[in-house]
Amino acid sequence: MDQQPLSQLLPPHPDLIICDLEATCWNDGEHRHEMEIIEIGAVRIHQGAIIDQFSAFVRPVVHPKLSDFCKALTSITQYQVDEAQPFPMVFPQFIEWIGHAPFVFCSWGHYDVHQLQHDVAQHQLTWPVKLDRHLNIKRCFALFRNVQPCGMERALQLMKIPLEGTHHRGIDDAHNIARLTLLMLPWMLRTQSILQMDSVASPNL
Repeated sequence: MDQQPLSQLLPPHPDLIICDLEATCWNDGEHRHEMEIIEIGAVRIHQGAIIDQFSAFVRPVVHPKLSDFCKALTSITQYQVDEAQPFPMVFPQFIEWIGHAPFVFCSWGHYDVHQLQHDVAQHQLTWPVKLDRHLNIKRCFALFRNVQPCGMERALQLMKIPLEGTHHRGIDDAHNIARLTLLMLPWMLRTQSILQMDSVASPNL
């Protein structure tokens, strides 16, 4: 007997937007408060399946030259960010891609939403109200497996799932987080963990 697809077994739920960012960084922690987004990666989960993705590099303006550490960590090249659009142009494209259908904004930990807020404030953009609620998938996984909060790579190991793509590439990490989320989704819906979102303080206030 064929196994039913997950989408047929789950109750209706809002789309999940799984977001992962990469940002400028330095090995010695210098300029820590001047980090800028250099990649936005995101996938959309609709009724138990990944149906769409958003992937864009972003050109930094405060420190336009990537450190050797950043290039080695992310595999993102100087050419890729030099040819990219700046954040004020990429961010509206990301928000347009998210769309107007009900959704839950998710990431692994709080870093990504805080970095988004930082860049929105830095460029004097308006923070979208629809991002005011955020679901921490890292916390969901800790509850799901009854373990201490851990990194995405460790979570994949615990679930015996091979990492796909390149770690610390936004779009690849977004896909890997989505794979973990899909494994947890029946539990998240049953326990209503999907509703346990954090309020995000708007940088516009």
